[in-house]
This record gives sequence, C-alpha cells and structure tokens, in this order.
Amino acid sequence: MFRRWPADSSDELLLRLGSLTARARELAETQRSRVELAVALQRGMLPPDLPSPPGVRLAVGYMPANHGLNVGGDWYDAFTLPDGHIGMSIGDVQGHNIEAAAFMGQVRVGLRALASVTGDPGELLSRTNDLLVSLGADLFATCTFLRLDPAAGTLECARAGHIPHIWATADGRSGIDDGEGGPPLGVLRGVDYPVTCHRLTTGGVFVLLTDGVVEGPSLHLDDGLDQVVRLAGITAVAGLDVDALATAVMKLAGTVGHEDDAAVLVVGHDGGTAWPTRRPGEGE
Repeated sequence: MFRRWPADSSDELLLRLGSLTARARELAETQRSRVELAVALQRGMLPPDLPSPPGVRLAVGYMPANHGLNVGGDWYDAFTLPDGHIGMSIGDVQGHNIEAAAFMGQVRVGLRALASVTGDPGELLSRTNDLLVSLGADLFATCTFLRLDPAAGTLECARAGHIPHIWATADGRSGIDDGEGGPPLGVLRGVDYPVTCHRLTTGGVFVLLTDGVVEGPSLHLDDGLDQVVRLAGITAVAGLDVDALATAVMKLAGTVGHEDDAAVLVVGHDGGTAWPTRRPGEGE
C-alpha cells in the first residue's frame, strides 16, 4: 500500500530541490567564469610576436589545460635584450587554478624586467628567484632561460627545476641536454643557477618544453622525451621547417592523456647567417 505524502511536504521538497539546482548552476557558472578568466590571462601573457633575427627561426606551440576545472600556468616567451641578444624562457607554475595563472604572469614579467639589468641566464634566474621568495607566495615555478647570440650562434642556458631541453643537428646527432640545473623559482633564497653553453649549427634545432608535452597517464616522461628527440632529429636531418616540428610536438602532447598545460618553443638556424664553424670541445 502506497503512502500518500502531504501536499505541503511535496511542495517544500520541490522548493528545496529547485533551490539546490539553482545553487549548483550558480557555482558551475562561477567556476566556468574563473576558468575562462584564467585561460584569457594565460593567453594574454604570451608574446604576440617573436623576434626574427637573420638566420634564426622561432616556432611555438601552446595548449592550455581547460579540461574540467583544471587551469595551469605554463608559459613561453622570447624577446630582444638590450645588447641585441635574444632572451627565451619557458616554464611551468605549480598548481592548476587562477592563482597559478596569475603567478605565471608575475614570473614572466619578472624575468623580462630583470633581463634589462642582466642577460646572464644564471644571474637572471637567481635574481628572479629572490624576487619571488620576497613576495612570500605559496607557489613556485620551474623554468628554463636561454640567451642566444644571433651573430655567433652561441646559446647560454640555465634551468630552475625544469625538464631538460632537446637538441639535434643536421649531421644526424641529437640528444637531451645533460647540463646541471638548480631548484625551482620561489622556494629558497640565494640559489646559484649553473649556465651551460651550446652552439646552434646550421640546420640545427633546440626544443624547449613543459612537462605537459611529454608526460601523462599514457606516456612516461623518458619515453616522451625520446619521442621529441626523434622528431627533432628528423627535422634537422631532413631540413624541415621549425613550425612543422612545433606542430608535431604539440600533436604528441595531445596523446599523453594529461589534463595539464603544454607549451613548446623551438629554436632553429636556417643558414641565413654564416656563423663560425663549431670548434672542438663546444657542446651542442
């Protein structure tokens, strides 16, 4: 035998359900707005144009993490330094929310501002690190900063807890940078960041990545790096355009099964400038 509920109880239940539904919709809309704001902030912080000195080609790829409620803080940047060198950075902020996106903006702006004072990658990361520590933020960032001398083809690199970059040459050599790095930015004050030196040879490429490109549930980090090494090697040997390499790397990022940002910055030498021949002992 069915029990009949009083009419007033049914009406009250419907009112409560309606109120809960409206509240859930309001919360979902608020979160959607926060995600859209964070993605807009991320994209607004990326450089609208890239430097194009003779003989040098730059290409980038970027995929924000907007799956569900995840919003990350990856970035790339490239700009001309006061001495005519090219400064390039790529990095990843801890966390997946609007605070991470905002902190990404602070790191990127800090790097650009301090680069006008010193272009040395190690000193630049040290000063940026101390600045972030002094701000007392609860977040930290991994980062690679690269300084390119377009006239000589020399590259100086410093890493702050970031995954290593990848290189390849037109004569068939390729690999993963094994230079020493330092801890992430914003954790410990007074840290020194070692600088490694390389040469960008004719037809060669350097690939800077964030871990969202090469690591996820479907791909182990080492395997992802190896795949990018293969792609970079094919590009260099076949003389392909750096834009094609950036596109291929971002396609790889779409297969790793992650919900993280993904960014890539490719540096290539197209032979437009007659740089000195690589001397024995100079690293790639």
